[in-house]
Amino acid sequence: MPCRVILTLAMSVEPQKTFYLETFGCQMNVHDSEKVVGTLVSEGYRQVETVEEAGLVLYNTCSIRDKAEQKVFNRLNDYKKFQKQGKKFGVLGCVAQQEGEKIFERAPYVSLVAGSASYRNLPQMLVQIEAGKSRVTGLDDRETDECFETEFTSRTNPYRGYITIIEGCDKFCAYCVVPYTRGKERSRTSESVLAEARQMADLGYSEIQLLGQNVNSYKDPSGKKTFAELLAAVGEVSGMKRVRFTTSHPRDFGRDIIEAIDAVPTLCDHVHLPVQSGSTRVLDAMQRLYTRDQYLERVSWMTAAKRDISLTSDMIVGFPGETEEDFEQTLSLLEEVGFDAIFGFKYSPRPNTPSLALEDAIPDEEKARRLNVLLEKQRDIQRTSYQRHIGKIVEVMVEGKNEARAQWNGRTTQNTILNFKVPEGVEPAKGSYIQVMITGSFPNSLLGAMVI
Repeated sequence: MPCRVILTLAMSVEPQKTFYLETFGCQMNVHDSEKVVGTLVSEGYRQVETVEEAGLVLYNTCSIRDKAEQKVFNRLNDYKKFQKQGKKFGVLGCVAQQEGEKIFERAPYVSLVAGSASYRNLPQMLVQIEAGKSRVTGLDDRETDECFETEFTSRTNPYRGYITIIEGCDKFCAYCVVPYTRGKERSRTSESVLAEARQMADLGYSEIQLLGQNVNSYKDPSGKKTFAELLAAVGEVSGMKRVRFTTSHPRDFGRDIIEAIDAVPTLCDHVHLPVQSGSTRVLDAMQRLYTRDQYLERVSWMTAAKRDISLTSDMIVGFPGETEEDFEQTLSLLEEVGFDAIFGFKYSPRPNTPSLALEDAIPDEEKARRLNVLLEKQRDIQRTSYQRHIGKIVEVMVEGKNEARAQWNGRTTQNTILNFKVPEGVEPAKGSYIQVMITGSFPNSLLGAMVI
């Protein structure tokens, strides 16, 4: 489901300087869109809620999943009828970088094609579009050393916000298109990250999530802080109650991260550490740069921590050459680790990736079977493991209310969804933190009651 980032500001702008932005994909894309929105507003544009109202229509795209580029072209084709109204169209993000100027050939009414590594040049690109240039591109690929930093970020949640600390990827996993669409790894200085965190705290944000394709691969250009030290420093910002980070790469995951979580109470006791496969042979074919045993070593650091750290992961089934024995090793890893949640996917070939050279001989029906077995086994694990929380009192950040069920909802520091009842007449404010007694559990969430 696409995530639309909507911000409407009352300001004096030219009628045609309106824009509609639709975002697909991960948290990085959502936060990129927040920065794109802020940049456009600072350039005199006003965001609107429908394509019909907009003079400029933008799609911030993701190419991680199969047929992502086709979905973009289908969407563009849906709105082809609007080109006669003088609307301009732009494709941003990973599909833009992946397909490049081929987008102009397949959709001649598109005026802007820009990958995420070129967003810092958006003001100049907008000037070219306003001047009537029909084809404007921003395709930096792996050339740029600069990050997209802007003071005009338009945040869509008033309590929880993102800070990108590292962009790009240098890992080149065999199945992954990200290194080719988001450029090389480039980190912001720790000073700029901390300045943004302090500014957010001053504006009332109480939860920050540090982002990066491989967030723990962060390397401070000023040489002042490691990732763990930066994590701890953000957690010590006055007014901050929760700090999260995603996504981590196992190769760069050090024991010092766990030590920081143990030492700084505001660092959430949750780690998302994608393993992708339980078979060392498949991990090697995936070019993941670690073994099963090395991954389990990192899990042991979390198990030995003072805090109860929740661990979630990503897994791919049906990678070329994955045997039934390899798949069984992935299932056994689920049991050995006891993940609190996983995101499972069927392998699909992506453009420009090394896995294209491998024979994808596993039928899609078999991939689907393996995925169903994987997810059902994980549900069984969660049905049991979530029961360990029953009877505990935990802090929850209030996110909303389900009117139909007369239940409120929020998340624990372990990033678990918790639905809870409140006493008659009590209306907890969104963004507030309350104590909840856990009274029940489901495979993907918890049930509780507010403690007065």
